[in-house]
Amino acid sequence: MQTHYNVLFLCTGNSARSIMAEGIMNFKGRPQFTAYSAGSQPSGKVRPEAMRQLEIAHIPASGLRSKSWDEFSRIDAPKMDFVITVCDHAANEVCPVWPGQPLTAHWSVPDPAAVKGSEEEIRKAFRDAFFLLDRRISLFLSLPHASLDKLSLKKELDSIGRQ
Repeated sequence: MQTHYNVLFLCTGNSARSIMAEGIMNFKGRPQFTAYSAGSQPSGKVRPEAMRQLEIAHIPASGLRSKSWDEFSRIDAPKMDFVITVCDHAANEVCPVWPGQPLTAHWSVPDPAAVKGSEEEIRKAFRDAFFLLDRRISLFLSLPHASLDKLSLKKELDSIGRQ
């Protein structure tokens, strides 16, 4: 019976949503889960607003960085059990072949980095994205992973993405 799982959160720029998801999962899911994040076209920078949301929630953010999904398709990369896209653009891209055939899901989360407006509107967009990711990750963590077969787990992952 498997007792530890690796989760990769993907987005295009790996600057906000996938970064927040990585932080949340590593905080709430330890020691059973280890999360990573990456982007198909990483911006190279983590949005300070995303880091601020993690800080407000008292979630450690040291070591979080914007990186390419190529790091996780290499032969020496950690084997992923789950790969979850958190933005619509990355969900439609052709992903690398992940070793070990992880379960995949898409959880659409509006892009807070795309919001134009006042400081308060931008803060709200990041807060909303954080809470949506936090809720979905909490639901994911409540699943009986070890006792569900792959098909059932895939259905549950997809269902969480619609909530």
